[in-house]
Order: sequence, then structure tokens, then C-alpha cells
Amino acid sequence: MKITLTELQAFATVVDTGSITAAAEHLEQTISGISRTLGRLEAKLETTLLRRTTRRLELTEEGATFLSRARAILDSVEEAEEQMAARRQQPVGRLRVDAATPFMLHVIVPRIGGFRKQFPKVELELASNEGITDLLEKRTDVAFRIGPLKDSTLHARPVGTSRLRLLASPAYLERAGTPKQVADLAAHSLLGFTQPESLNQWPVRDAGGNPLHIRPNLASSSGETLRQLALAGEGIVCLSDFLTAADRKAGNLVQVLPKSTLDVRQSINAVYYRNTTLASRITCFIDYMVDALAPGTFET
Repeated sequence: MKITLTELQAFATVVDTGSITAAAEHLEQTISGISRTLGRLEAKLETTLLRRTTRRLELTEEGATFLSRARAILDSVEEAEEQMAARRQQPVGRLRVDAATPFMLHVIVPRIGGFRKQFPKVELELASNEGITDLLEKRTDVAFRIGPLKDSTLHARPVGTSRLRLLASPAYLERAGTPKQVADLAAHSLLGFTQPESLNQWPVRDAGGNPLHIRPNLASSSGETLRQLALAGEGIVCLSDFLTAADRKAGNLVQVLPKSTLDVRQSINAVYYRNTTLASRITCFIDYMVDALAPGTFET
């Protein structure tokens, strides 16, 4: 019978992605090639693994049983390959990394040179976005998420934290005045997010003693856009330290209401899909970022 690893990988990927078309894209093969591979596998096993309908694929009972064994075989082979690479102390292969644009620009990109020097055989692909990426659909190995995690299907490793502060440019404060108390913010131009709405909850207390929820006078979905607006003197903004450390150090942005600001920190996590030992190329990148983002890194 001699089932091949290629057939096992095609079968598992079709199940993971939900369609032959998506699996073909994920594996960089043709749709007809994946379909033929599945056909050969079912012929060798003399059973139907997937029921094909016009809308989706469904595992048969035999398919579900075989899938668990196929995954175990694929994981064992990959783990053995990674162990050999680890013995050579040279992580190798393509590593796809995803992060929100501000985190990619201000945290990851400045540290890529050091990582590539230390791990020259890892081929990096960097993707940035403003929303939550489906790691499987985008073939992403590891993503960095800021704030609370909502996807329970992901594994996560804490990388660090980053404090939130109210900030404005010296030019804006000179023109509009510096707030002395939280109530003074009502008279100012406030820069906030279009979504998620939770980002418009600022780390200061309102008159009722609750965290202040603002209505932005000028809003954007991008933290980087809000940073640029603040630098241009358009108002007061609340941003995370990882995004503004260089600006604060240079004096281009200064903290507003420092004594009234609560110590609120956003969590930073590396997330990934994985049920077994992480590939060494993923582990080394996460380890490198954890070391690079030691406590106090962004606090100036």
C-alpha cells in the first residue's frame, strides 16, 4: 500500500483549511493535484475519508480516525527534522511573522538585523496589518498580539507588556494649553480609535472614579496614524509605550497628566497554532524577541 507523507500532508491540510482549493494554495500546489492525491490515498485505504458536498467537506468516521494517526506521523517526522537541526544549532527554513503595523514598524523591524546576524539560515517573511489575521489561512507561523487574547484555539507565550500614556506634542500644548486635571480634557482635541472601542478607554479616572471613556474629535483605526497626528500637533492621544518610546525620548511627544495616569499595561503575546514541540525557527525568534523586550525596554 505504501502511503506517502505527501498524501498525509495533503489530507491533513484539506481538513485544516476546509477545502481542496485552500489546501492547494497553502501547499503551493494545483487544485487538481491535491484532488488526485486525496483520491490515491482513499484508494490505498479502500475507504472514503471525506464526504464532498457542494459547500464543504466533511470527515467520515473513518476519516476522523485516520486523521489523528496522520497528524501524529506528520508531527513525529517534523519533530525529528527539528531535532537534527537543533543538534547543528542552526535553525533553518522559512518563518512567516505577522503583527499589527505599529508593532511591526517600531518593535520588530529595528531588531531584525540582530536576529538575522544570529540566525542567518532562517528566511523571514514579515506581514503587517491593522486587524486580526487568521494564522492558518495566511500560512503564518507566529503572530504578535497586543492586548487580551480572544482566540482560544491559539497557543500563546507572553513576550512582555507596554504601558499606556496620554501624550501630545509640545506645539499642541503650547497652542491649546496643558491640562492640569482630567476634567480639562473635555476642552481639548482628543485623538482616538475607530475600533475597537475599548482602546478609547484611557488610563485616567473620570468624575465618577471610573476609567475615562473618550469620544474622539479625530479618529483612526491605526495607532501609527494617531501617532503621526499627535506629532503633527492635532491633539492629545493615548498610545502604548512601544509605539512612542523614541518620540518621548526625543521630546517630540510629552506625557500629559502623568500624576493622574494609572499604571495600565497592554500585554504582548506571541501566538501560534501548534500541539507539539515548536519548530526551532519559531522558538528562536520568540526567544529573541523576549530577550529584546525585557521589562523597562520602552520606558524612558
